Amino acid sequence: MTIQWFPGHMAKARREVEEKLKLVDFVMELVDARAPLSSQNPMLKQILQQKTKMLLLMKKDLADPELTQKWLQFFEEEGIPALAIDVNDKQDIQKVVNLAKKLGREKMEKLIKKGVKPRAARAMIVGIPNVGKSTLINRLANKKIAKTGDRPGVTKQQTWIKVKKDFELLDTPGILWPKFEDEIVGYRLAAIGTIKDEILALEDITVFVLRYLLAHYPGLLEDRYGVDEEETEVVHLFESIGKKRMALGSGGEVDYGKVADLILRDLRAGRLGKITFESPEK
Repeated sequence: MTIQWFPGHMAKARREVEEKLKLVDFVMELVDARAPLSSQNPMLKQILQQKTKMLLLMKKDLADPELTQKWLQFFEEEGIPALAIDVNDKQDIQKVVNLAKKLGREKMEKLIKKGVKPRAARAMIVGIPNVGKSTLINRLANKKIAKTGDRPGVTKQQTWIKVKKDFELLDTPGILWPKFEDEIVGYRLAAIGTIKDEILALEDITVFVLRYLLAHYPGLLEDRYGVDEEETEVVHLFESIGKKRMALGSGGEVDYGKVADLILRDLRAGRLGKITFESPEK
């Protein structure tokens, strides 16, 4: 599967990120805790270059906690400050504020040594679509400022947001890169809802999900749908889940499209369990 998705507003967003980068002291990059490496934008990596960065693994409540800890250790060993975040956990939000203040303080100390008058630290918040940027911003500002939604591409322009007196945030639209060279990366991001479903073959994505679950979380399908844990044929899983959940067409046959939609909705809502689609060992 080759996914190419680069709407005009994303090309514009890339140019604006490059232009505004010199205005900020550090960058908050948001990734999805279910795919911490795949959800990093390699194009952003080129743009950010040597800029101080903190990495936030969002939606930790949907991810495998054991693998999340391994990923945090991995990034720490890479020299990147990283936190796992549930935006509904006030303690997690405070951890973000504390780390941002620490990075901002380090920058201010350098400016003061240069004779520059201290000011509020400035951060740019970046990430791929539908990773939870707008919700995080609203939590940090403690009021509804940014639009939120369960679909990618809600934020369309850059906005400055004050976070109390601690620092200022520059919000940016979610940016995907023009083409996924590794199709597994595309499958992972499609599974967790980063790419708009309208441009995808949902049955193909669901086949990927089912095969991954069979290999890494075999008990979850039985727990959720009551299917035989020994069943390894994906087509039989489609049939079994479709019949048990009455995902049928007009003739009473299993509707594979409805089954795919059901499974992906359950996955993204966490109803299948806490799942992570990649590990640092690999």
